[in-house]
Amino acid sequence: MLKRTFLTLAAAGLALAMAGEASAAEHRVQMLNRGDGGAMVFSPAVVRARPGDTIRYVPTDPGHNAETIAGMLPAGVQVTRGAMGREYVLRVTQPGVYGVKCAPHYSMGMVGLVIVGDGSANRAAAQTAAGRAPNLARRRFTEYFAR
Repeated sequence: MLKRTFLTLAAAGLALAMAGEASAAEHRVQMLNRGDGGAMVFSPAVVRARPGDTIRYVPTDPGHNAETIAGMLPAGVQVTRGAMGREYVLRVTQPGVYGVKCAPHYSMGMVGLVIVGDGSANRAAAQTAAGRAPNLARRRFTEYFAR
């Protein structure tokens, strides 16, 4: 009887884990030389996601990359960098704000935000870090946080 109960609980746990993975979404973001937001933009610039979702950054030109920004990540999340001209996949695991930039075009304002859950976990710290970004990036971050 105990063995049957354990197996039932194990099967239920596995089903819940698989359901969580199945409900994870993939978001697609293009890295553009020009878009609706102007020159050197991510489209969309702001992604709303849930823990477990992935965000796929797709270059439309070999001169772009995507990488997360130190100081603009939830606690425990490490900075990661994508290679130039290659897709970059960011799997968001923690609720909060994730800042993303294209390194060669950061000073031109090529930045974006991924807001996981309600984004409140590190919003104040991310906004402070965004205030130290280059001028055009800082302006775009201000606009994105206001959305």
